Amino acid sequence: MRKLFAGVATFTALALLAACVTINVYFPEAAADKAAEQFVDKVLDTPAQGTPPANEPQQPPPGKSPGAMLLDFLVPSAYAQQQANINVQTPQIQAIQARMQQRFGSVLSKYFDSGAIGFTRDGLVAVRDAAAVPLPERPALNTAVADENRDRQAVYREIAVANGQPGWEPQIRASFAKQWVQQARPGWYYQDAGGAWKQK
Repeated sequence: MRKLFAGVATFTALALLAACVTINVYFPEAAADKAAEQFVDKVLDTPAQGTPPANEPQQPPPGKSPGAMLLDFLVPSAYAQQQANINVQTPQIQAIQARMQQRFGSVLSKYFDSGAIGFTRDGLVAVRDAAAVPLPERPALNTAVADENRDRQAVYREIAVANGQPGWEPQIRASFAKQWVQQARPGWYYQDAGGAWKQK
């Protein structure tokens, strides 16, 4: 009887744990980070750093315990989420990416280099030091920054919608915000979590 009770208690505990795991892995953060890395890399035209080959399959950890195997049986979505992909290949997303790439090369790059603009903590761009921009260039820069931010907001929304999860937009934005900073060139400015400007 005691063994039966222990077995039921163990099963109940694993079921509760499974429910928690399902909630925690619902958003495929690693896949979102990877998609953001590739998107940002193309816009900034910088080589990706530390990226494993795309065709290298992810392997489950060796030597799983019986409890972990039972958890996988109870929560098959947990492992499936690790293997998830984020789609960034729709025509709308690619059109936005092309505009951002062109704008970066023709306008924004030199202002990042001079320190006049930087990446905000929420995945946008802001004018950090207007005095670093000659007066006649300021209206064009302000227009370019506004256009860039409009495209960034649109792309975060479009990626969430393209993957059938509009509610993922804040997490998509957070993945992109990390990647803009990680792929920033030395000397560029970005905001830390508290909103203070830092130089990479």
